[in-house]
Amino acid sequence: MRRTALLATVTALVAGALVWPAARQADAAPVTFAHPGVTVSKSQLDFARTQVNAGAQPWKAAYDQMMASKYADLNRVPKPRATVECGSYSNPNYGCTDEREDAMAAYTDALAWYITRDDRYAKKSIALMDAWSAVIKEHTNSNAPLQTGWAGSSWPKAAELIKYTYTGTWANSGRFATMLRTVYLPEVINGSNSNGNWELSMMEAAVGISVFLEDRTSYDKAIAKFRTRTAAYVYLSSDGALPKTVPSQNLDTTAKIVNYWQGQSTFVTGLTQETCRDFTHTGYGISAISHIAETSRIQGEDLYGTDVGERLRQALGFQSKYQLGEAVPSWLCGGSLTLGLGPVTETGYNALHNRLGIAMTNTQKLTEQNRPSGSNNLFVAWETLTDGDNPN
Repeated sequence: MRRTALLATVTALVAGALVWPAARQADAAPVTFAHPGVTVSKSQLDFARTQVNAGAQPWKAAYDQMMASKYADLNRVPKPRATVECGSYSNPNYGCTDEREDAMAAYTDALAWYITRDDRYAKKSIALMDAWSAVIKEHTNSNAPLQTGWAGSSWPKAAELIKYTYTGTWANSGRFATMLRTVYLPEVINGSNSNGNWELSMMEAAVGISVFLEDRTSYDKAIAKFRTRTAAYVYLSSDGALPKTVPSQNLDTTAKIVNYWQGQSTFVTGLTQETCRDFTHTGYGISAISHIAETSRIQGEDLYGTDVGERLRQALGFQSKYQLGEAVPSWLCGGSLTLGLGPVTETGYNALHNRLGIAMTNTQKLTEQNRPSGSNNLFVAWETLTDGDNPN
């Protein structure tokens, strides 16, 4: 009997040894990072460029929209500052708008370079990144974490395109990397206990920065926080009677959870923690979920096939049907919703519907209705161009 028990124990240990490393690696950073690899891949960019050059729609209209925007203006003058101070709702606003829009312009110019191969755009993107990396030291006041998340989501998207596709030189790329490592990453990597869109945007920045820096430790930490927050941001009926929570928030009673969910006490699949606040902030959260999932896919781990993908699908569908005008039932947010989801559906819709073949009737209607989707002037830009019906 002892021999049988010993054999069983050894068998279990061997099985565990064989299984454990694979399980342990499930959410690990890639051994080798893919570049460009923050929300858009080279194959996606090549597809978009081919479609634009062929004059195909909706990509040509999306490209034209981007090139006509203020973010593609080659005469743009950057406005860097050492300290960016952002209070609640950007009041005070000392450099907040300037930083976000310069970061978005750097990404826009990088995309314009890739599509046109006009190196004036690459040089303008570099000039914007260099201007800020030479000056900025910190973010302060109450909105500092969110501001850093928003700007920090756009900077690495621009940097990835320039560093890995531009055929010219970027002498100060090392200084830019140092800026991301010392000014941005420490502000976002530990997350937030505020409304869920904060931490989701902060993790988007942390993941993108980690890819550019090839920082596996920060990447793993950010993805872990992202998965916990996503589960606590979008409710699925399989979660049980109450939504999941983030342990550090100590939402240990029904009353606390209901209060955190904006007073909503009836939980249905697809509802988000901020649905009853307004759709604009909900859109920020949904967008960040899709961006991180997309970056993770490019880096070799497809989170769309996990609960992340299901939560994203359900959140998109739930919000889309009301954004499209469906009557709001009395049990949902007191029968009244503040709409304004924003240009946030393309990435998730393309991944889930076009790549995985999942029917998403409401999301499809809203996505196609809003094309070309444009920018929210914060951290979302030109996703009809980069993601619209993109098979790559």
